[in-house]
Amino acid sequence: MIMLKNVRLLDPCTRTDDIRDILISEGKIIKTGRELYLDATLMARANGERLKVYDCTGLCAAPGFVDVHVHLREPGFEYKEDIASGAMAAAKGGFTTIVAMANTKPPIDTPELIFEVLKKGRNTPINVLTCACITKGMKGEELAELNELREAGAIGFTDDGRPLLDGNLAREAMKYARNIKMPLSFHEEDPQFIKENGINHGYSSDKMHIFGSDRQAEISMVERDCKLARETGATISIQHISAKESVELVRKAKKAGARVFAEATPHHFSLIDKDVIKYGTLAKMNPPLREEEDRMAIIEGLKDGSIDIIATDHAPHSVEEKNKDFVNAPSGIIGLETSFSLGFMNLVKPGYLSLLDLVNKMSYQPARLYNMDRGVLREDEIADIVVFDINKEWKYDKSESKSCNSPWLGETLQGKIVYTICKGNVVYENVE
Repeated sequence: MIMLKNVRLLDPCTRTDDIRDILISEGKIIKTGRELYLDATLMARANGERLKVYDCTGLCAAPGFVDVHVHLREPGFEYKEDIASGAMAAAKGGFTTIVAMANTKPPIDTPELIFEVLKKGRNTPINVLTCACITKGMKGEELAELNELREAGAIGFTDDGRPLLDGNLAREAMKYARNIKMPLSFHEEDPQFIKENGINHGYSSDKMHIFGSDRQAEISMVERDCKLARETGATISIQHISAKESVELVRKAKKAGARVFAEATPHHFSLIDKDVIKYGTLAKMNPPLREEEDRMAIIEGLKDGSIDIIATDHAPHSVEEKNKDFVNAPSGIIGLETSFSLGFMNLVKPGYLSLLDLVNKMSYQPARLYNMDRGVLREDEIADIVVFDINKEWKYDKSESKSCNSPWLGETLQGKIVYTICKGNVVYENVE
């Protein structure tokens, strides 16, 4: 039995923010309340358990974070990341559940591949789930066998990394997914508006004497899919939203009754296109960093609920790949270990979100997209918990990921993960 003593309990589902003790036994939260040590001692003795008490005075406990957008690179690109290393990076970042994207080699478009990913995920200390492809081979030409993939264990469908350009096929996918009650997630970038990906058409692209990626690439596809979602009644998620116009389109779609979720990445609410000049390829990602007005629109979307989810789009690449010239280097950065700190520093400290609201965007809301029994911290629920210190600074000098493509590597950040608890087991601990 575990007791988290005198911790600030944050539960976004019930909007609880209070000092409590938390008792954990057999993988579940069995009791929360004040001064529970005597109760815990008696219960542990009655059950023949050993009681371990963690003094959490000054610390916060929240539902284990849920990241619905993670590239684990297995199978096919294990030199960048694999399921085991990605899971360890997630645990270090306070995540107890992660959802793998399907753009592997081969893409996750068969039951056998889903079985393999889930099998390897079960050998990690956290919950590793996976999406499957919307289209066969992620080619955007023919729908994958979506119901078979659902039955095999996929929790959603996405061709993330590639846009689904065929509007009729997108409509067909939405209708089918609605009928089997599964969500679809969309990477919204139309290549006809892009000459060089990973950089916004604007200040930084002008400095580099290239065109880059026009914002219309995202806007046009977000507009299409919001309309299709309303027409079909499907549940969709707009991935890694980057443009202010896209935020407004999602806002209007929600008001019109469409079941549209939207996710924002820490890099899109922390950095802007001018930062590409400073960080080079470490700030190259799809969609690209845009302007300060876009960053603030994303923050406003997080504030008013237009954007439901904070997701990392954790995208590992090797040093050799990121050391290429800007145009030829791959897009993407890692983010599992820094997500909470960036959210705290750039959303909570400036007063844009409360701490409870940040936790909501990182746990309860992403779990809601996939109807998971996660993202809550209350009695009789699974004990997936993150404990953190919002006052503690830490230096991000070593990554649990196989890759190190982060602009924040070497930086001092605020908001330190102290314990990550998954199904009642302490799977990560960093106590000084």
